[in-house]
Amino acid sequence: MAFLRDAASVLAILGGTVFFIAGTVGLLRFPDIYTRIHSMAKADNVGLGLVVGGLALQTESATALAQLLLVWFLVLLSSVSGAHLLARNAYRRGKPPWRAR
Repeated sequence: MAFLRDAASVLAILGGTVFFIAGTVGLLRFPDIYTRIHSMAKADNVGLGLVVGGLALQTESATALAQLLLVWFLVLLSSVSGAHLLARNAYRRGKPPWRAR
């Protein structure tokens, strides 16, 4: 049973790493600020959720689990707020969204 828990934990953490890498690639490759913000906010939140899920499978105490979930919740809250503020500031400064030619 411990092997299955360890395997699920490793798969979740590796999946989170894939999302972190995808978000970073999106940040570097997307053409405008709006798509870059979207890439980072979404991919990093899902990536962190998978990493927290993988670590949660390895915790022994409810306190450690609560701390992991609290960190994830606070990062979700700050990521969404930060992305909204950046996009609103870019919109107010007249940065046009990217359009395909």
